Amino acid sequence: MSGESVREPGEGLEQRLARLALELHAEESPQAVMDRVVAAAAALVPGAEDATLTRVRARRVFSAAASGERGRGLDELQDQVGQGPCLDTLFHQEVTHVADLSTDERWPELAARAGEVDLRSMLCFRLYVAGDNLGALDVVSGVPGAFGEESEEVGQLFVAHAASALAASEQVENLRVAVVSRDVIGQAKGILMERHKITADQAFALLSRVSQESNRKLRDVADELAATGRLRR
Repeated sequence: MSGESVREPGEGLEQRLARLALELHAEESPQAVMDRVVAAAAALVPGAEDATLTRVRARRVFSAAASGERGRGLDELQDQVGQGPCLDTLFHQEVTHVADLSTDERWPELAARAGEVDLRSMLCFRLYVAGDNLGALDVVSGVPGAFGEESEEVGQLFVAHAASALAASEQVENLRVAVVSRDVIGQAKGILMERHKITADQAFALLSRVSQESNRKLRDVADELAATGRLRR
């Protein structure tokens, strides 16, 4: 994982964020972007000791990236108890500030088990919402009251850059996957056309029928045929 870049002499916050945005957009994959985001957030947001990028699907919480194990532990704990600042941020508000997780009455089950992850303070920022795929950026500390107004302001500025970079990287990744899928399906069609002396449309219809009957994705059926020469029904 690439670490957060060294701060240049005399560099202000706006210049540092602009430079970081360029570095994020230069990463080659969504995972690389997320890894860089949590490292940068932990270094940039005042009071932060660690950071995690939390994703929620069907209300199940998990860490997509984390700068340390404490953040991952907190996500696992929120998933177990079904409550917490990340869920509130994603479903109800843009930012959630936690001064002391162990005494916060908003999430009593989580508060009772806060000692398990050795975390007290937290700032959660909504990063994106795409259908049932939701993401939040969280900065955490083992010290109560670690985050103030400056932390929240810096975090919100940072999240805007991070969300843009992550969206761009996922778009590129989706295009890459689409191109690969198209090539594999084309190879599979060619095999069937040669083997059965059928047209391209007929070959595609055959692949689609096998996909439906075997309850497998069309790409997986085509990939197996291209790799093994077998059309498993």
